[in-house]
Amino acid sequence: MNGRLSNATLAELPAEVLVPRYDRKSVAPGIVHLGVGAFHRAHQAAYVDACLADGESDWGIIGVSLRSPDTRDALKPQDGLYTLAIRDSVGEQLQVIGSIQSLLVAPEDPGAVLAALTDPRTRIVTLTITEKAYLRAADGTLDRAHPEIVHDLANPGSPKTAHGFLAESLARRRAAGTPPFTVLCCDNLPANGATLHRLLIEFAKLRDQRLIRQDDAGLARHVAEEVAFPSSMVDRIVPATTDEDRARIAQQLGIDDAWPVMTEPFRQWVIEDRFPAGRPAWEKFGVTMVEDVGPFEDMKLRLLNGAHSGIAYLGLLSGHATVDRAFADPAIRQFVDRLWAEAIPTLPQDAGLDTSAYTAELAARFSNTALAHRTAQIANDGSQKLPQRIVASALARLEAGLLPEHLSLVVAAWIAACAARGGTLPEGHFTDPLDAALGELFGRNLPTATMAEAVFDLAGFAKGHPERRKLIELVATRLVHFKQGGPQLALAALGINGKSGKAD
Repeated sequence: MNGRLSNATLAELPAEVLVPRYDRKSVAPGIVHLGVGAFHRAHQAAYVDACLADGESDWGIIGVSLRSPDTRDALKPQDGLYTLAIRDSVGEQLQVIGSIQSLLVAPEDPGAVLAALTDPRTRIVTLTITEKAYLRAADGTLDRAHPEIVHDLANPGSPKTAHGFLAESLARRRAAGTPPFTVLCCDNLPANGATLHRLLIEFAKLRDQRLIRQDDAGLARHVAEEVAFPSSMVDRIVPATTDEDRARIAQQLGIDDAWPVMTEPFRQWVIEDRFPAGRPAWEKFGVTMVEDVGPFEDMKLRLLNGAHSGIAYLGLLSGHATVDRAFADPAIRQFVDRLWAEAIPTLPQDAGLDTSAYTAELAARFSNTALAHRTAQIANDGSQKLPQRIVASALARLEAGLLPEHLSLVVAAWIAACAARGGTLPEGHFTDPLDAALGELFGRNLPTATMAEAVFDLAGFAKGHPERRKLIELVATRLVHFKQGGPQLALAALGINGKSGKAD
């Protein structure tokens, strides 16, 4: 190998590798992104890269890691450059993305992050921090007792959370007479913009009550009335990068890339068009700008993400390490078709959604053998993901007088997979914010029905919903099947008798 990917080595790359078609030195920052992980680099950063190549040079990205320095440490020696490997079963296209200008690590220097957020050139703040980082209590409100929320309220100048950084920077911009930035949530939350808006207003009210500084007074009203929080829906499958991926990419580039990103050809971004401070012309490159993102979001959460969760937990329990292998299992494939059949009637029927075309496209994406998307990766944080992916659809069916037989099985499969860690599944194979409490619960050897209810109570599933009891009963029935005969019996009880459970 001849060195490492950087501005200086771009010219050495093979001709077939796509590289930034703009002068990176002329790019000015306009976006701060919180949570600069692989998904952001495969999705939003790639769209912005296309806008920069089209001459919109004032939309460079400052990436912020709220936790680990790993991304910064990998990409800083590469001038923020990385390879996006777009893979399908036919082949692979490599593209070097140049839209990330610099990277910051919040725990190391929160002041630098606040400086970037308060810079008048910053007009958009985007977020991919995962569902659990929004720090919601079981009822969906801000978890006021969370240690990091408590810390940020007491130490506004050195925050740890996205809420703390957003609130402090908006307060500083307000005090300086700088217009607020637009906050664009890109995480899989229902009505994600409205959800984050509500949470930040709650956080700002707590700040207002403390009146630590005079410029905090009225921050909640400012956030409520003056700051735009458009909702968005994002979609692109981004498996975790492996050492094998790094070696293969380095061989093709002829130089090393410490952290290339793997993805599929498909990508989608639907955004509510509310950007008072301006935005890139994303629509030129396939982004759908709409008045209401809700129907698109529901379809994606309930059909793609819901199926992904079902595939992940059934796949893990059946010995399948990747999505394509699990989806090739006839029993799991049949289950997914039935899951979609249950979920589709819960979607808005007057929004013009083409669910037949969408599920056909999903089937092709799940079958992509080149991605090797690990079921264990998708299985993470199920307690945070299942409410919007599965439980919402199940409750909608019950409200309509219909049984969510397959939807309830996904919840049971999640519980069974969590309980299997340290036994038939490796300890720590996947994680959940409730792991400690779940472990204590599993250790009590409760009757299945009691266990199902206890898990619902712990996770806050369907809290206060009139159909909650019926859903718990259905999940408990499925759990009995998992305990007695694993996924084979659980699926067979639904009339699915394909050849399931063959380990890869």
